[in-house]
Amino acid sequence: MTPHMLTRSLDRSAAIFLAVVAGCGILIPLSNLLLPAGSFLQVPTYLVALWGKYVCYAILALSIDLIWGYCGILSLGHGAFFALGGYAMGMYLMRQIGTRGVYGNPILPDFMVFLNWEKLPWYWYGFDMFWFAALMVLVVPGLLAFCFGWLAFRSRVTGVYLSIITQAMTYALLLAFFRNDFGFGGNNGLTDFKDILGFNVQAEGTRAALFALSCLALIIGFLICRAIVSSKLGKVLIAVRDAESRTRFLGYRVESYKLFVFTVSACMAGVAGALYVPQVGIINPSEFAPGNSIEAVIWVAVGGRGTLVGAALGAVVVNYAKTFFTSGVLAPYWLFMLGALFILVTLLLPKGIVGTFNAWWDQSKEKRTSATSVSAAAEDGVTEPKMAE
Repeated sequence: MTPHMLTRSLDRSAAIFLAVVAGCGILIPLSNLLLPAGSFLQVPTYLVALWGKYVCYAILALSIDLIWGYCGILSLGHGAFFALGGYAMGMYLMRQIGTRGVYGNPILPDFMVFLNWEKLPWYWYGFDMFWFAALMVLVVPGLLAFCFGWLAFRSRVTGVYLSIITQAMTYALLLAFFRNDFGFGGNNGLTDFKDILGFNVQAEGTRAALFALSCLALIIGFLICRAIVSSKLGKVLIAVRDAESRTRFLGYRVESYKLFVFTVSACMAGVAGALYVPQVGIINPSEFAPGNSIEAVIWVAVGGRGTLVGAALGAVVVNYAKTFFTSGVLAPYWLFMLGALFILVTLLLPKGIVGTFNAWWDQSKEKRTSATSVSAAAEDGVTEPKMAE
């Protein structure tokens, strides 16, 4: 992937999006750290963490839009890859607690001491090193997606059947991680984090750095997605989405294309989960809930499927609305409001916010171009021939 390929794949909306994300990633941390508390332009630390969570959700939405908007793979289990990436980072953070835990055990996390575990399970080895945890953030979700996709796509499972299978996968993981003997904290999950790379997780500087890193990850993920969908590979993915049987008839190995983009998408979701955990401070089995994956699909639909920018925008808009409406008297009705939002967008804005805006802009641009051509022809004395009476 060359720099020329990346810049060539950017249009005006993509450039504006990247500029906004980069500006937020720089200005918000600086505002939080440099301006005095109480200042009008000073961003409080709690807002930095909250917006950092929104950015992680935007990365997750990008990963879903890559497979759904451009390849036609509707995954209702992408929350599983998000949660696995979060657990990989959470395991590293738990190993950093050491003797500062409630029971003071230098090796075992508190929940293992409470459950009378005698030694650390083998799958926890290596998570005391950041580079290993960062590698597992990509490997674990990517490997699961590769194995699942190889079996599903090779069997030519498509459409609603694939969606149901992905939902069953994340529900199975939900039940497994709820078990105390599974070695991941059971119902309580992993929490009480202290340090990351030697820096206090709760410190303002650390939270600002995590926010900036999340924005950087969003930019990199967006560039990767744009490079994929703008290349010849992306043209094949769109052909698979629109006419899979015809694409296969032309000689393309549809299963390989699907498997590749599904694995890349899962790795992106894992990165989003890994950045999410230190900013939120906890990871538990509720992240595997099928409802979370369905909600992420709604973000993409609201923002605009197949636009990338719309997917990220939809994640931020819907989650901001969720934060606003779940903190008042309307909290019990949020799920009904979310369902109504999805229905209204489907009926009134089937292309989503950004998709509808792009269609309107293209139509207005065509009208302006047509009007300019007609006026130029009139100035040159050229008129359209009239129909014979």
